Amino acid sequence: MTATKAPHRQVRVDLGGDRGYTVHIGPGVRELLPVVVARLGAARAVVVSARPAGTVPDPGVPTLRLAARDGEQDKTLETVGELCREFARFGLTRGDVVISCGGGTTTDTVGLAASLFHRGVPVVHLPTSLLAQVDASIGGKTGVNLPEGKNLVGAYWQPKAVLCDTDLLRTLPDAERVNGYGELARCHFIGAGDLRGLPLHEQIAASVSLKAAVVAADERDTGLRHILNYGHTLGHALEPATDFALRHGEAVAIGTVFAGRLAGALGRIGERRVAEHLEVVAGYGLPTALPAGLDPADLVRSMRRDKKASRGLAFVLDGPAGVELVQDVPESVVTGCLAAMPRTGAGHGR
Repeated sequence: MTATKAPHRQVRVDLGGDRGYTVHIGPGVRELLPVVVARLGAARAVVVSARPAGTVPDPGVPTLRLAARDGEQDKTLETVGELCREFARFGLTRGDVVISCGGGTTTDTVGLAASLFHRGVPVVHLPTSLLAQVDASIGGKTGVNLPEGKNLVGAYWQPKAVLCDTDLLRTLPDAERVNGYGELARCHFIGAGDLRGLPLHEQIAASVSLKAAVVAADERDTGLRHILNYGHTLGHALEPATDFALRHGEAVAIGTVFAGRLAGALGRIGERRVAEHLEVVAGYGLPTALPAGLDPADLVRSMRRDKKASRGLAFVLDGPAGVELVQDVPESVVTGCLAAMPRTGAGHGR
């Protein structure tokens, strides 16, 4: 019996005028790259890739290829500066194109470099991790870390296209695949419905469709787009607190369980909905407990630096009117919920 090949899916991120773009999802869609580059009218391209040679098809124009490394260690302003200098040496212009190939840290870093060089060069993303395909490469947020916190320096710079080639996910290590499930699990609570059990390409398309609709309604994170940060306030604090032993999706998964507990403690949701957070996250094989040895006071200090916070501690929380940003959450409630979270000695919080 011949296996049915997953269909190509297209999701439009509608930003009005010529700023919108298409996210292509399915096996082999990276082969669309030369067509995308030709439509942009680019005369040259820079490919910044964290994957082996041959992963990125020939863009069809003279190309500079630069090596990258996925991971938080290179998600820095220093890396952005090095990329921009390489762009300058190559003679890249605003009429050319930058192409990223890699996981979420690569798309974030390369996207920021593209946004800054000549005050903006077109960028196309070829995300190769599940995390990047379901979330990081879509929506135009770019950013790098500072010692003081995660993603504290960044810009909004929308790509011209995103090519989510599901063939590239076949060789993902199990741990990296589970990492991507962290963003899928939080989608359950922000409007995507129950994605468990769906084929992977349909899970990706559902997550991308949700994000595309939210970004189209609130590109600059002034209101609705906050819901995409479900689980991220604690998640972003956990990553540096564990020296990034917790991957982003794993940290968001724990943050999602915590968001359910916090919403319950504030009387926003009932016990059944709190339990659903744990059930869904655990169902994806994700960690649900805090790593042992973390000081709640340190986590609270880190969460106070969250970009969403304008008054005290801020969290995106479930509630009777749905998911919304809640400002000025009492610190005593936050620390109480952190103290009550299960702990584990395992490095990844399982």
